Amino acid sequence: MSNIYLVRHGQAGTRHNYDALSELGRRQARLLGEHFATEGLRFDVAISGGLRRQQETAAEVAAAMPCFPPVEVREGWNEFDLDRVYRSLAPRLSETDAEFRTGYAEISAASADPSASIHRRWTPTDLKVIEAWLAGAEVDTESWTEFCTRVRGCEMPEGNVAIFTSATPIAVWAAAAMDVNDHRIMRIAGVLLNSSYTVVRVRDGKLRLFSLNNVPHLIDPEMRTHR
Repeated sequence: MSNIYLVRHGQAGTRHNYDALSELGRRQARLLGEHFATEGLRFDVAISGGLRRQQETAAEVAAAMPCFPPVEVREGWNEFDLDRVYRSLAPRLSETDAEFRTGYAEISAASADPSASIHRRWTPTDLKVIEAWLAGAEVDTESWTEFCTRVRGCEMPEGNVAIFTSATPIAVWAAAAMDVNDHRIMRIAGVLLNSSYTVVRVRDGKLRLFSLNNVPHLIDPEMRTHR
């Protein structure tokens, strides 16, 4: 039997510098490693996606645990490229949707203010971009179907395995364990907290969801973030 710990990265930077952990994100990840160590957990294999925020999360967890295995980087665990989806769809959506155009201008203006609250929440503008992508709008990056196929194709090694990835890849695997293969996957992704871990088990070739969105290491509610 394989026990797969799917770890979402810690809180990342602002919208315009998202692929790096914030100071809070580093703290979240270090606390997770300390929790795993306290529980006496040992990993046989450690894997990270190729994104910086994923690898930094792995490094913080590893630093807090004894005898942590070398982290293998596998690009298949990368999150979909939201920036490229935005660049593909925002101009078209702005042409036909005045509300979207206004929201997109607000997001663009926030690049000059790292403290703006818009960096830490999903907006109606974000949701419209994602909905268009899910519906099959043409983009200059992978489609929703291609993304899911890529993530589902990732190998699941045997033993206790830590995989450092992002919300949507975790949701894809959690949904697969429940035989969900449609857009409801994004509803799972939307609730996953930064540095949470989800456990799936593989036994006799069958995938089962054991637990979802665990954050026992984040005792302070203010440390529980979604973005």
